[in-house]
Amino acid sequence: MKGFWIYILRCSDGSYYTGHSDDLEHRMAQHVSGEITGCYTFKLRPVELLFSQECTSREEALAAERKIKGWRRQKKEALINGSWAEIAHLSCSRHPGNDKA
Repeated sequence: MKGFWIYILRCSDGSYYTGHSDDLEHRMAQHVSGEITGCYTFKLRPVELLFSQECTSREEALAAERKIKGWRRQKKEALINGSWAEIAHLSCSRHPGNDKA
């Protein structure tokens, strides 16, 4: 069975890029080299891999990517840090500006 990955990169400007791939090592090499000129990360190199997680299917990886892309920076940082309690807190928070996921 082929694995799929979701990942979060930190770009040179401090922004985060979330993506998914069926070959994380190859995709990272593409981000680092700038092989894909139309990619968000092309002009924001160097990039650093901060988080990755294996998924069971492409559909699961794509759904996770879309969900994470909708999160605020604070929630992405909680995921990067493995702070599940903070993710839960931010998910339940009803403060203005917090996402609902």
